[in-house]
Amino acid sequence: MQFPPLTVDMQLLNGAPTNGVTSPSTCSDSEDAGDSAFISEEGFVSLKEKIAQRLQTGDRWFSLEFFPPRTAAGAVNLINRFERMGKGQPLFCDITWHPAGNPGSDSLTSSMTTAATMLQFCGLETVLHITCCNITRDGIRKHLEKAKRLGIRNLVALRGDPLKGQEWRVSEDGFAYASDLVAFIRAEFGNFFTIAVAGYPVKHPEAASNEEDLANLKTKCDAGADFIITQLFFQAELFLKFLKDCREIGITVPIIPGVMPIQGYTSLRNLVKLSGQEVPKDIQQAIEPIKDNDAAIRNYGVFQAVRMIRTIMDGGFTGGFHFYTLNREVATIEILKQIGLWNTQKIQRPFPWKLISNHPKRRCCEDVRPIFWALRPKSYVHRTQDWDEFPNGRWGSSQSPAFGNLNDYHLFYLKTAHQKEELLEMWGHELTSEKDVFDVFSAFIGGTKNKNNHAVTHLPWTEGDDLHPETSKIQENLVSLNSRGFLTINSQPNVMCAPSDDAVFGWGPSNGYVFQKAYIEFFTSPFNAWALLSVLKKYPSVDYHMVNYDGEINISNKEEPSTNAVTWGVFPGREILQPTVVDPDSFQVWKEEAFSLWHEHWAILYEEGSKSWTVIENIQNSYVLINLVDNDFPKETVLWNILVQELSEALVAQRGLEGDYTTLLKSLPQNHSVDSSRVSSAVPSRRVSTFNSCLDSTSSQLVSCADSDPGYNPRNRKKILIAFSLLLMQICFEHFMNSVFEKNIFEKKRSLKRLKRFFRKVLFFPSPELRN
Repeated sequence: MQFPPLTVDMQLLNGAPTNGVTSPSTCSDSEDAGDSAFISEEGFVSLKEKIAQRLQTGDRWFSLEFFPPRTAAGAVNLINRFERMGKGQPLFCDITWHPAGNPGSDSLTSSMTTAATMLQFCGLETVLHITCCNITRDGIRKHLEKAKRLGIRNLVALRGDPLKGQEWRVSEDGFAYASDLVAFIRAEFGNFFTIAVAGYPVKHPEAASNEEDLANLKTKCDAGADFIITQLFFQAELFLKFLKDCREIGITVPIIPGVMPIQGYTSLRNLVKLSGQEVPKDIQQAIEPIKDNDAAIRNYGVFQAVRMIRTIMDGGFTGGFHFYTLNREVATIEILKQIGLWNTQKIQRPFPWKLISNHPKRRCCEDVRPIFWALRPKSYVHRTQDWDEFPNGRWGSSQSPAFGNLNDYHLFYLKTAHQKEELLEMWGHELTSEKDVFDVFSAFIGGTKNKNNHAVTHLPWTEGDDLHPETSKIQENLVSLNSRGFLTINSQPNVMCAPSDDAVFGWGPSNGYVFQKAYIEFFTSPFNAWALLSVLKKYPSVDYHMVNYDGEINISNKEEPSTNAVTWGVFPGREILQPTVVDPDSFQVWKEEAFSLWHEHWAILYEEGSKSWTVIENIQNSYVLINLVDNDFPKETVLWNILVQELSEALVAQRGLEGDYTTLLKSLPQNHSVDSSRVSSAVPSRRVSTFNSCLDSTSSQLVSCADSDPGYNPRNRKKILIAFSLLLMQICFEHFMNSVFEKNIFEKKRSLKRLKRFFRKVLFFPSPELRN
């Protein structure tokens, strides 16, 4: 499936004539080097430079280390941990290199995949460990080239240790020392990577003396290392002496102390054994009486780490601290809070959508997204991760085939972190009707408990467990809609000139103003959709788009597909930014994902064929997905008047009419049905337009003849049908053959669908009242 480029007219909002030319929004427009979301490619700030800036300003920082998970389920939990700990704003996070786990592979639990996920889907400055143990130059080069392709810009270069039971050996055409690895990276990749190396406040077990160990460290720095992360230690004095000794022999790069909170008796013993260190007697004496009490040991570990860090600070050290988390969070976060490094302030959003990716291309150039993925940013980033560029700040080339691919939909970072039993508690162990589903949506939007007295904090269409604060402005209306079977999955209120630093609606640089149009997106039944259409005819300022699961319903009041900016901002010294849009072709792509979530995340919880499974499958297969945009943003939105008041009256009036409303929707003349498996950006040919006009004209004449016959009966309709069918067959056959010769499969499908719709219009609506 192809994904078309944006055609938002920037000059139009600026008040300038466009002459049909879209104003480019190039990456080099930004001048604010401190705002990573608006920084240009040329102004990319490396981790080395960020550390230097922090040291110059005296702004302390912290960083975190994790190791790759062992299972896919563990990966889901670890990624959620990345997000939770990322809220404290670490300067960077690193991922260790595990030779036993095929670390450079594409497996779900490899070091490379975990690091790429941290970068792409959690928005964290990512550092990847890499070792030269038992690997050739060519093997290392391939790993580094892959890391570069993934956008990873930072490395920790280590010699590494052999696998258990193996001996250290230098591979043929390999490296013996970390300094050789650093020199190789610099020779092959220049300054693309920021490189860290390991330092040892307690000398390396294989070093003959402290002097030899320090000399080896200086060799690594001279080979091109940018900063040092120390191994763990338990006494502040050891680090302060190590720092002094490094400076005395000419090591000038930043040195970051590594802190490992004591979190368990067994893990402490194992780590001490691996590092060759001895635990100071005062620590041994403190933990021995509580070695079987994990909570008590963790509390002591927090106390010990805080005391050690404060001693280092008091000793004149002004840099940051690196934490070996052991993939745990409680102790590390508590330490950071006690030493004042955990961020507790609200982070200003660079865009109204969640900027989760820290990939350099996205961070520098991506400033527009379709609104449909507002609550599923990881899914959006995943489905566009193979795009080579974001031209002019847009969201990708129309030639990119990557967007519509759902084959790898089950990758672990797109799965929910909630367990099956937890989801059943929220969404219902047993569903008896669609009303049970309505109640789940209402509880989620309203922040209330479901009928089983459980809070609903998550839906398949949300990646997090929280609603955006702006939802509170329209929450009451949303709850009312959901309770009546209009199942909302995305919405925003209209905003007129709110300050960019507004606590709820603000985004972007300071001293600006933001605007947005009222928008809502929901699933509902064909019965409700048909009634809604009758109401929407009264409101020309409201754009609507309706689609269904199989793609046979595609109804819009827009004569020509166009992109509609629904969020924009005006900032000092900048072109108007329009970061959120409603685009009809991307809606076709989104609808596949949106509908599939009914089955992939909800129906799958139940036994196939059960009542609960059937309820969800029926919704997926029969409901319509609708989005509405109120373009008259300066005024109070009319969406709630449409959906809450007038629609209720229309539904009451419609209940006395029986009919197949799915068929009615599919048969509407304004239905521009598109095969959603191949969204074409090509302009339809004149021949196609002529053919479609013939079909519409023929069907209109046939209906008109039937209406004008006061003594109408099925026999007359049959005669008219036969007569017009001869002409229709000739037109259809000619067009179909042209399509064959042109090898236009897309147009062949359109022809057949138009033909089907023609016969439905003639044969299924014998009653003039129902037809009208």
